[in-house]
Amino acid sequence: MKIVALFLCALACVSAFQTQSMSMTESSRRDFIKATGAAALGSAAFSLAGGNSPAYADGPYTLPDLPYAYDALEPIIDSATMKFHHDKHHATYVANVNKALAGKDGVGSILDLQAGALKAGGAVRNSGGGHYNHCFFWNCMGPEKESGSPSAALATAIDEAFGSMDAMKEKFNAAATGQFGSGWAWLGVKADGKLGICGTPNQDNPLMKGIGKDLAMKPILGLDVWEHAYYLQYKNRRLEYVTNFWKIVNWAQVSDNYESYASKGMGVPVEG
Repeated sequence: MKIVALFLCALACVSAFQTQSMSMTESSRRDFIKATGAAALGSAAFSLAGGNSPAYADGPYTLPDLPYAYDALEPIIDSATMKFHHDKHHATYVANVNKALAGKDGVGSILDLQAGALKAGGAVRNSGGGHYNHCFFWNCMGPEKESGSPSAALATAIDEAFGSMDAMKEKFNAAATGQFGSGWAWLGVKADGKLGICGTPNQDNPLMKGIGKDLAMKPILGLDVWEHAYYLQYKNRRLEYVTNFWKIVNWAQVSDNYESYASKGMGVPVEG
């Protein structure tokens, strides 16, 4: 699997170079090769250091299995992306937050950890946030044929907040594509009980105290827009990835997130 991961990293960089090369000067082409080479080495190092390490089992949190097969989201998200994303990236977040909390008692669930993550900083914020966000993200998706529709209660809330489902998707897509660099887009319930949409950088999420009034909410749907979530398949076409995401939203889960938790002012618990 390590060889496969290294090959996929190299393949992505080669494809990116082919796309860019035609319009480059010789000087800029050399700079691009250096940059993509460095990115490939960094990604390879991340891959080799993470994922299959058993370290994540030695702490309060664990890496849950995906709620579906690696290829269940195809053709929207391919199995190679899902395996690399879950087994390497997510596993590394679990390992790092466990390492940061080693020897500490009463740390609580990963949901509980989110409230104080900004204050704690470091691995609690970055890897603790990353662990919760990914557990939540996996559950928000499912096979395209099982996507379904929002419940009556959620559909009404969407219409009241945004005017229509299409208007909500448009605003969510704007948050996802407009998030500079790495981060997330979220649909959630704000303090006033109405639905809202926001984007957060890195592994921050709207559950973290101090995140800001405009970002604070109880999420019911999240989308990972870090490049590792889509680049192997979509390259730099983030908008295509974001648009296709709606085909695999698990509306039964999102509706339950809303009705059972967020609409009652509670964060959504996750396994892990």
